[in-house]
Order: sequence, then C-alpha cells, then structure tokens
Amino acid sequence: MKSGPAFYKTEHSELVAVMRRDAEKAAGFAKRHNVKKWYSDASELINDPDVDAVYVATPPDSHAKYAIEVMRAGKPVYIEKPIAKSYAECTEILKVSEETGMPVWVAYYRRTLPAFLKVKELIWDGTIGKPLMVNIKLYKAAGERGKHPNK
Repeated sequence: MKSGPAFYKTEHSELVAVMRRDAEKAAGFAKRHNVKKWYSDASELINDPDVDAVYVATPPDSHAKYAIEVMRAGKPVYIEKPIAKSYAECTEILKVSEETGMPVWVAYYRRTLPAFLKVKELIWDGTIGKPLMVNIKLYKAAGERGKHPNK
C-alpha cells in the first residue's frame, strides 16, 4: 500500500517477488498484488536470478544482515529507515557497498512529499524567518488510513 506501488508503477521496473516469514501471508500478498513469486525465506528471494535489486523492509534489527547479504549477492539494496540499529552496522553496510560496488539507498521518501517540500520552501525563502526549533505532531483519524497516502 505504501511502498509497493512505487516499484511496479515506475517505468522499467517490476515487482517480481515478495518475502514474508509466514508463507501463507506471503502467498496471500503476492496473489492480491499480482506478484509472480513469493518466498518465506529471505535468502531464496535474494538469490533468485530474476530479482535484480532488493527492498529490505524488515524490522531494523535485521536490516544490516539482509542488506549485506543482498550486496554480497551482487544486487543493489534499498533499506527502510532506519538503515540499521547502530552506527557500527551502518558503517559495515557502507563498507560492504564499497567492497562489492553495489549501491545502497535508504527510504527517506518523505522529503519529497508535497507538505515537506512546502516547509522546505518556506524555510529556504525566509517566509517564516530563521527556525530556532521544530516540533511536529501529525494527527489523522484511524478511519482515514490509506485514503490519502501522499498527505
């Protein structure tokens, strides 16, 4: 709902496989979203020859493990934020990226959402003066989830 559409709606891109530890849920997701393959083992997806790049959207405690495995398999990796659970893990991910020549990206997509771009504009053009502190609270009724993913 949030990240998947960007992968299969982008020109020259196709979502070819998904993975979830629960095989039944992986199969259900793949069926609902017309994804050709599903896995319950991350290593099988990572080593699938039809998979050119991998999006790691697991809990942060496994980001480094999977990102490193992906790059060692010779594939670029896109990691959900935070990149890892510690500075040491971040450093290791970057080291493996350099060693393998495989690029690594972190999913900081929010910086290009309309509301964030507007705030950036207001700051950069001086409309609101020089910010000294920022406190952000977002509120949205539970029933509105998914209706407006860009707001």
